[in-house]
Amino acid sequence: MSTYVYGIARGSQPGLPEEMGGVGDPARPVRLLHQGELCALVSDAPEDLRPKRRDLLAHQNVLTEAGAGGVVLPIRFGSVSTDDDAVRAVLDERQDHYLERLKALDNKVEYNVKASHDEQAVLHRVLADDPDLRALSEANRAAGGGSYEQKLALGERVVAAVKQREARDGVLIQQSLEDAAVEVCPGPESSGWLANISFLVERDRADEFVAAVDALGRAQQHISLQVNGPLPPYSFVE
Repeated sequence: MSTYVYGIARGSQPGLPEEMGGVGDPARPVRLLHQGELCALVSDAPEDLRPKRRDLLAHQNVLTEAGAGGVVLPIRFGSVSTDDDAVRAVLDERQDHYLERLKALDNKVEYNVKASHDEQAVLHRVLADDPDLRALSEANRAAGGGSYEQKLALGERVVAAVKQREARDGVLIQQSLEDAAVEVCPGPESSGWLANISFLVERDRADEFVAAVDALGRAQQHISLQVNGPLPPYSFVE
């Protein structure tokens, strides 16, 4: 039977709630697999595992419950090993590395911040910041919209100005929030977001971090911020 791995913790990790279920239908019982100074949170792996909502939530729930009892290195959904012995072999081989990461992440959580522009608000902002562009827009409006060539020229300049603003605001977001975090990890770029950044935050400073996000949103009302957390520190585990 293959072994599904949820995360890695110290060997002193408290036991999980009785009858706690993990992935699969029916849910596979979750257990602690000990090796040296470490343990892995595991269950038997279902044969037909897919990233369904139920299993994604079950994976997250195991990490959340375990994290309440001590720091856990979260493993991403879908991590399957050959068997329990193979998991123990990895714990033994990389024990020093995992212990170092557990120490570094103790009492810390992850917050992910995604940002996008409010289309109308950022348009007003770029026109306010560029007198020449604003004058060109007003001239076109006074001329009933302007010729096709004038409309095209204005559109190209507006697009370029918005892209420049996206780059500046991405930097602004990180700089505004990083002082309330221990580490910062930019996420992969994706369409629709001008920033996708994960922050490692001390648990007892979580309210301070959330307050910093709120303050940034009030100060930069052309930016829409989406905050997800507290999360297991996925972005800060190799």
